[in-house]
Amino acid sequence: MAIEFDVVTDTATLAVFDLQAIRHRTSDTFDWWSIQSDEISEMNEGNIAFLNLGADGRYQVKVVDNLVAPSGGVYLKVPSGQVFIGAGEDTSGGGLEPDGSDAVQGEFISLEAGSYYMGYKVEDGGICLAFSPSNKFRNALTDSIRLGA
Repeated sequence: MAIEFDVVTDTATLAVFDLQAIRHRTSDTFDWWSIQSDEISEMNEGNIAFLNLGADGRYQVKVVDNLVAPSGGVYLKVPSGQVFIGAGEDTSGGGLEPDGSDAVQGEFISLEAGSYYMGYKVEDGGICLAFSPSNKFRNALTDSIRLGA
């Protein structure tokens, strides 16, 4: 799997999630995840990954089979097999969820339903992600994930 696309974000955040795993937040406020305790709680449950990029802007995202020396990783639940990778502002909430329309900044990728370890790192100016099947889905984060300054 080698997928490349650009994402423009006004929240300096890349979000990665299966819509089914985070659907319980759809009726919450659109910016529920800006409350750090909510962000970390959902990441620790494996429902979503938020990668803080350090600045707003356009980012190239590369989904690859393997990462050599990732800078970090998180476990994720993928109950439906459809994973959204996109701008933080397109996270499910406020009665909305990513729908593939032109207004949404991101892409859906297909994985087999299950749990995954998502490794990440910044390389050659792009955000590289790799998904490996895992039996785990919970994380033990105490702070946000920061890829940028």
